[in-house]
Amino acid sequence: MAHLLDKAKNFVAEKVTNMKKPEATIDDVDLKGLGRDGVTYSAKVSVDNPYSHSIPICQVSYVLKSAGRVIASGTMEDPGSLKGNEKTLLNVPVKVPHSVVVSLVRDISSDWDIDYELELGLTVDLPLVGDFTIPLSTKGEIKLPSISDFWKRE
Repeated sequence: MAHLLDKAKNFVAEKVTNMKKPEATIDDVDLKGLGRDGVTYSAKVSVDNPYSHSIPICQVSYVLKSAGRVIASGTMEDPGSLKGNEKTLLNVPVKVPHSVVVSLVRDISSDWDIDYELELGLTVDLPLVGDFTIPLSTKGEIKLPSISDFWKRE
């Protein structure tokens, strides 16, 4: 009996492993706005849903690093759902406090940008499987706002 139960477990595990899952990519990271509490960047994430029905997104968590140091982290709760058989574009706001930006400016050379690494965890609720997190990461450069950007409205 135990042998039969092990075979059934292995069969189910193999089917779940080979099941199609949503795929995601980080397309871009841009300056979104300036506020009193800091600078907001927007990470554009596109997600392909292979299923014919929509899938709820539980949350999107993020960690933004520069020079190996965490400069921002947070969670975007309940960002909606992925439409069936479509590509969904998510805009994930990443807030960086002014105090962190000012401390980074001291370390920046004349190119006026921040070399960054962005790590995202996109958690979706898959049928039969439950919560499934898609890990994403990208590296690049974020241009810092100039003095004239502070006078523009959000």
